[in-house]
Amino acid sequence: MERRSGFQIMKRLIVELKPLAPIMGITITLGVIGFLASISIVSFAGVAIGILIGEITSITFKGAILVMILSAVLRGFLRYGEQLSGHYIAFKILYILRDKVFSKLRELAPAKLEGAEKGNLISLITSDIELLEVFYAHTIAPISIAIITNSIITIVLYLINPLFGLLGLVFFLIVGFVIPYLSSSLGKEAGMEYRNMFSECNNYILDSLRGLKEVLLFNNGEERLNEINSKSERINKHLDGIKKHEGIIKATTDLVIMLAILTFVAVGFYEVSVGSLSFTGMILGILIISSSFGPVVALSNLSNTLLQTFACAERLFSLLDEEPKVLEVKLGEEINKEVVEYENVSFAYPGRKEKIFEDTSITINKGEKIALIGKSGIGKSTFIKLIMRFWDVDKGKITIDNKDIKNIKTKSIRKSQTLVSQETYLFNESILENIKVGNLNASKEEVIKAAKKASIHNFIETLPNGYETKVGELGGRLSSGEKQRIGLARAFLRDGEILILDEPTSNLDTLNEGAILKSIKENCNDKTIILISHRKSTTTVCDKVLRLENKKIV
Repeated sequence: MERRSGFQIMKRLIVELKPLAPIMGITITLGVIGFLASISIVSFAGVAIGILIGEITSITFKGAILVMILSAVLRGFLRYGEQLSGHYIAFKILYILRDKVFSKLRELAPAKLEGAEKGNLISLITSDIELLEVFYAHTIAPISIAIITNSIITIVLYLINPLFGLLGLVFFLIVGFVIPYLSSSLGKEAGMEYRNMFSECNNYILDSLRGLKEVLLFNNGEERLNEINSKSERINKHLDGIKKHEGIIKATTDLVIMLAILTFVAVGFYEVSVGSLSFTGMILGILIISSSFGPVVALSNLSNTLLQTFACAERLFSLLDEEPKVLEVKLGEEINKEVVEYENVSFAYPGRKEKIFEDTSITINKGEKIALIGKSGIGKSTFIKLIMRFWDVDKGKITIDNKDIKNIKTKSIRKSQTLVSQETYLFNESILENIKVGNLNASKEEVIKAAKKASIHNFIETLPNGYETKVGELGGRLSSGEKQRIGLARAFLRDGEILILDEPTSNLDTLNEGAILKSIKENCNDKTIILISHRKSTTTVCDKVLRLENKKIV
């Protein structure tokens, strides 16, 4: 993937800000007036000196002091207003970006997210987006404030003495543009490497926590800990490089500012000596240049922080720009769930040469109950994913009610189909809420009815909090069989026309398997059932058994 330049990233970040542009205008206005008030405090001290030595008569000494006091008071209020509006924008835009990321993940799922590193995604959604606050609260406004404020100061210096104006412009450009630009160019890779390494470490730690039982069982704790330490050291190494870079930039900035002040002193004395400038004018020029680097210094100091910020933004935009493997159909046709048909379907996963299916055809009529068997890894689960349009076929087509699945409204497909997989994912909520995933509007009575069909009700009733019992992270407080029965309860509550069962009883004992199969047979007479199983006993609920072999269904 081609890397974006800093200016491209900044432009994209600014475009995201469009809805909040009026508030940004307020922030910039308050910032400019605030900095001018701050500079006025020092500048009117110079005016006061001019009054005392008799070179300024247009304002009284008392008036100059009063302006200084008012400027000091105003500076505090203006700074507060600037920070308040700036941070409002920042946190509002972070909310908008997170919403966009979750919408994009939903669009990419499940095909693009299969096998994706979850730790990396968590890092992007949390810390990466959070770091963009630096840009929105401390970058856009400061850039605009620096340009406007220092342009005004350049004009003022020019009016005092044209040479002061030209010199001021040169030094402002060096501190506010040249140094940040060079800094960004030299440290760009370091920022991206740090964020990628940070995400890699997050992913490894998350993986280690999820597999903690296996780590302890096989006594791999020491190796895991050593690898975490190794990754932490590499993160620190990248961070050390960034911090050294930051130190050099700060030192360079301070050096340029000192050179600017000394240059103004030398030029000022020269101009006074040749009679081109009054003593008060020299003092004013030196005081103004000394106090006016604040806005551009803010830009110079930002350059190093922006290395990480731009790296985070690039990772974010790379995700937002990803093209989904399967495009959601929002305005397509509705279906009546009559007939599902494979028509000369060929399919292979991206990056794999070997096809899963090749010119495969099959018809599944409404109410038909079929079992699909075959060796592990031969493509039984892929058969289901294609029917559910998690992936699109490479050749041929899949139809429902004689309508190409690519033209059917995605919500209509989801509504008509219910999947029970061998690995049921449970959210860290109550059992009631987990079953209601099948139908969020279901009443508790409907949930209990579904649980009874799945032979899990009696077990739930034995728990201290019953249906309000929390299942723990990843359902850790329940056994595999209990989780699978909750998955079945979801399916019964969903009540879709096509029930897809992928090894639905793989984690159940014979007694519970019999109860589940009996329930499926009694409650799904009018439904189409597609069942995948290695157990011959499970296929007894089906009218037809199909075998997947040699990329065909027979």
